[in-house]
Amino acid sequence: MEQQRPKVGLGVIIKKDGRVLLGKRKGAHGEGSWAFPGGHLEFGETSEVCARREIAEEVGIEIENIRPATFTNDFFEKEHKHYVTVFVTADYAAGDVKVLEPDKCEEWGWFEWSALPAPLFVPLKNLLAQGYSPF
Repeated sequence: MEQQRPKVGLGVIIKKDGRVLLGKRKGAHGEGSWAFPGGHLEFGETSEVCARREIAEEVGIEIENIRPATFTNDFFEKEHKHYVTVFVTADYAAGDVKVLEPDKCEEWGWFEWSALPAPLFVPLKNLLAQGYSPF
């Protein structure tokens, strides 16, 4: 098998009233697991621009105060994928959460950091293993 370089993913940790927004993945690696909204960092794109674009495409809400958080090094053995996931935090600003990509996400929900649903997407599991908290 040819060695491939990791891809860069971006996860947006959106905070509202002491909770974070998670979606149940569908139709891709990690199907059935809960993850932050996000996607692939595009060529020439900043993490802030990527975060705004992905949130508009997937969730349809506005975010503000976007700032760097941390990163994880994520291996998806079953799918033979390797990602470096860059995380940013943001605050909810306005709008109603909607499932705008039903082929990629079953549902969105707001969860307390101490009571996240299971199973978790690999990057989120790795984030927790680092001891990271957005609060």
